[in-house]
Amino acid sequence: MSNFYTRVYDAVRAIPKGKVATYGQIAAIAGSPRASRIVGTALHRNPDPSTIPCHRVVNRFGALAEDFVFGGKEVQKERLEAEGVKVSDEYSVDLKKYCM
Repeated sequence: MSNFYTRVYDAVRAIPKGKVATYGQIAAIAGSPRASRIVGTALHRNPDPSTIPCHRVVNRFGALAEDFVFGGKEVQKERLEAEGVKVSDEYSVDLKKYCM
């Protein structure tokens, strides 16, 4: 596993329950602010979904992932709502309220 992926997974683990972060925020925390697409790739290769809560990562507009790797955006929505994050009917979250 690459060093960048390790930093991505560490950053995602730090997102508290009830909060989200954007791919760009995770890229910046991991040391490469322009690498948000690579963050998406890393999350698709998540080696341990039980400890790396990639469902807490959304795009820069608050939209859920179209192809959430662990079951689609409906599963991502269910996981976020189980943690108290309100997801709209359009599958997005209010970043002003829920972004860490």
